[in-house]
Amino acid sequence: MGLACGFYQGSTSCCGCPETIAVRNILEVAGKKTVIVNATSCLEIVSSQYPRTSWGVNYIHGAFENASAIASGVSLALEDMGKKGNVIAMAGDGGTLDIGLQALSGSLERGDKICFVCLDNNAYMNTGIQRSSATPLGAWTTTSPHGRFSIGKEEWKKPIVEIVAAHRTHYIATASVGFIADLKEKVKKALEKKNQPSFIHVECPCPLGWKFDPSKTIEIAKIAVETGMWMLYEVHDGNFKITKNIHKRKPVEEYLRTQGRFSHLFKSGNKKVIKKIQDYIDNEWEKLLKLSGGNK
Repeated sequence: MGLACGFYQGSTSCCGCPETIAVRNILEVAGKKTVIVNATSCLEIVSSQYPRTSWGVNYIHGAFENASAIASGVSLALEDMGKKGNVIAMAGDGGTLDIGLQALSGSLERGDKICFVCLDNNAYMNTGIQRSSATPLGAWTTTSPHGRFSIGKEEWKKPIVEIVAAHRTHYIATASVGFIADLKEKVKKALEKKNQPSFIHVECPCPLGWKFDPSKTIEIAKIAVETGMWMLYEVHDGNFKITKNIHKRKPVEEYLRTQGRFSHLFKSGNKKVIKKIQDYIDNEWEKLLKLSGGNK
């Protein structure tokens, strides 16, 4: 499998890691004529430690904050040399929504010819499960602990797709390892934008940080979509389109129960937080329906 897609077997990723699943499928679409620029992240740690590598394509390890900037330079260099190929920057949620946001914004504003993929596992997992701005409200992390006076993280997830869309980015999509065909179709569309930047936001349920059995990764990814905790859609030249419509969404409680990071919400006094999350998701879904012209 790895030989065919450009990502080899034998990485040191955790059991049930969704990021290697995502990368294999992304590279199956991108092909061997691809340069990967990978910010410091879980993916970089498990796949590129000298003298071993899992990569069968050209690969550059960048710093936490500058994957977009490096990818921009690679794209310009290939163009100057008259060579063709895909340039894909990959980063986690920390390297996208937080530490790498400045470089990403600059790249999008310039219209650099790269595809940026955010592999979002909702926290800084490889450094000890610290909260990021992608961590959802109510979630436990080591820096947003729950207790007598705390519900876990107290802020909503940063709306990175809306931020990227505000840059007039030509193609943006959300994706999930629970829906591989949808992911691959969106990668194909993103890479067809050869002369324009594109952005794909992939949710990656982390067994270690989210506290669930590693065999449940795909199941939880699917439940996230079925409850509306993760919504699948794309933005093409400013036009929103839902790509996986759930006509009868399950209660968010079904998603929250699958993960130990939310277990404290089911204790006495915290049920109101679950209601708050449900109301928020309901509002976000209605907002997405309006943006997409009400396509159901």
